[in-house]
Amino acid sequence: MKAINRAGVWSEPMEYAFVIHPPWYRSWWFYTLLVLTIGLALFSFIKVREQQLRLRNQVLERRVEERTAEVVAQSNEIEGQKVRIEDLLLNILPKEISEELKEKGKATARRHEEVSVLFTDMKGFTKAAEKMTPEELVNELDMCFIHFDEIVGRYGIEKIKTIGDSYMCAAGVPTRDAHHAIKCALAGLEVRDPMEEQRHQRVSQGKEPWILRIGVHTGPVVAGVVGKRKFAYDIWGDTVNTASRMESSGAPGEVNISGATYALVKDRFECEHRGQVEAKNKGAIDMYFVRRIKEGWCSDPNGRLPNERFLREIGLTVAHDQLA
Repeated sequence: MKAINRAGVWSEPMEYAFVIHPPWYRSWWFYTLLVLTIGLALFSFIKVREQQLRLRNQVLERRVEERTAEVVAQSNEIEGQKVRIEDLLLNILPKEISEELKEKGKATARRHEEVSVLFTDMKGFTKAAEKMTPEELVNELDMCFIHFDEIVGRYGIEKIKTIGDSYMCAAGVPTRDAHHAIKCALAGLEVRDPMEEQRHQRVSQGKEPWILRIGVHTGPVVAGVVGKRKFAYDIWGDTVNTASRMESSGAPGEVNISGATYALVKDRFECEHRGQVEAKNKGAIDMYFVRRIKEGWCSDPNGRLPNERFLREIGLTVAHDQLA
């Protein structure tokens, strides 16, 4: 480097050393700081995302747990409803028929060769009904039929239906039962006595008495479910008609059985032969009144309840207090 004065004289050349530094944004410490800042930002971003994902997972887990609890509750409710529906179905149809309906959507009518059919009817019911309110009438019938249900249920007899004041049941359907006639006779005796007591009570109260008539006949029937709506298990055949005639041709407070039924129960019951009795649309039919269970086979003096020996013989193990 040289300089010139005012006189125009140049000085001797001189040298100066200096360094030009780069701008701050291109310095090493800036790059270092930038890398650290970016790294910290990425680290913070990752941590924040992890926290967000963790919170989201917790929310999802809670939702899954809540939904699972709802599904379990709904499943339990559906299962409970299914059990109640099945119980209700079993109150309407025999178990075998119910299972067949669930599997196939229909139940095939079947012929059963050895069945005993029992009918009951209330004599005096019409007159009594005229003097009672509908509520009183239904309540008293309900009490009677609930009692009948308990008795026929203990003996394994299938309730078929009620029509007004009539009650119909059958033994030997839908499953074969070698003791069908004996069980119907036992049920008939057990149903009869409480109804006699009720008759005396109504008379003492000045009310029109209900007097029970019971009829039993044995023979073949066809049993099954017909139709597609309001399923009902029913039985058909001449045996059913004859059993109805046994009831209508009987006497109040008596268990009236046919000769076919008598042949199957005579060894265990004391019966009174009525001879050939004319039955409506059936002609003369051999009929018997069942008086009581024979000595040695009953557990009470009146011969109404079977003893343990008798129960074991017909395949039942019902305690005496249950039969009382």
